[in-house]
Amino acid sequence: MTEHFLPNKRLMRKAFNEAASRYDAAAILQQEVCNRMAERLEYIKHQPATVLDAGSGTGFGRDKLQTAYPKASVIELDIAHAMLLAARQKTSRWKRLFKDPPAVCGDIEQLPLADNSLDMIWSNLAIQWVNDLDKAFAEFHRVLAPNGLLMFSTLGPDTLKELRQAFAGVDQADHVNRFVDMHDIGDGLVKNGFATPVMDMEYITLTYQDVRTVMQDLKAIGAHNVMHGRPAGLMGKQRWQRVIDNYETLRKDGQLPATYEIVYGHAWKPEPKPVRVLADGRQVIEFRPRNT
Repeated sequence: MTEHFLPNKRLMRKAFNEAASRYDAAAILQQEVCNRMAERLEYIKHQPATVLDAGSGTGFGRDKLQTAYPKASVIELDIAHAMLLAARQKTSRWKRLFKDPPAVCGDIEQLPLADNSLDMIWSNLAIQWVNDLDKAFAEFHRVLAPNGLLMFSTLGPDTLKELRQAFAGVDQADHVNRFVDMHDIGDGLVKNGFATPVMDMEYITLTYQDVRTVMQDLKAIGAHNVMHGRPAGLMGKQRWQRVIDNYETLRKDGQLPATYEIVYGHAWKPEPKPVRVLADGRQVIEFRPRNT
């Protein structure tokens, strides 16, 4: 993906910082996907001692992880400091008297964590905001201990297809964020050393009364257009009316749809392969043909 379509980290951090105070009221999709991810934990046999919530937001996922793994230490990490503060404010006073939940303000693509220091990484609707997915997966692999689990959800390319259709032809600018295909994500996991990746997807459609409410919800969760190639300045009234008219053609049963392609994935960091060394010091590297 060219830089034109990549998230601008400065704008993204600013958007999520500004959204923190009103995030929970608008984050219906994020909470629903988080609940669905939490249900999947019941089918995975894993008892981590240390879990990273990568892209933790206001702490909704932390509570799910703490319920699933009551003995685990859950570390929150988010690029927006205001999100971490909002999560801290939601932590009960009784808990804070004894121990503040560990929290780190940092970037998924440059994790400020030691090698092999985690048993599990959980990331709900966060990795779609990275600039280099390979770099993020390489960082996840680095900080996970052998036999550690990576579990995530993200957005696929059909996300907000109605909004993209409404903007089509209005001008030459890109008004909607672009997202990576599920198969490319799976390939990226393997490329960066993960084993037995499992990928699947589903569509979730939210409905709205009008286009302005769609845009207001996106801004309220910090998910409006933050690409490098976003248009500069405000859209004129005539062009905005064309967007509204285009979107209105999609109205069904009195509601306007906003579709999200939700991609789920999990994979494991395998044990390092033992290296065979011959008597003369040469190493033996095995090459196995791929199944076709």
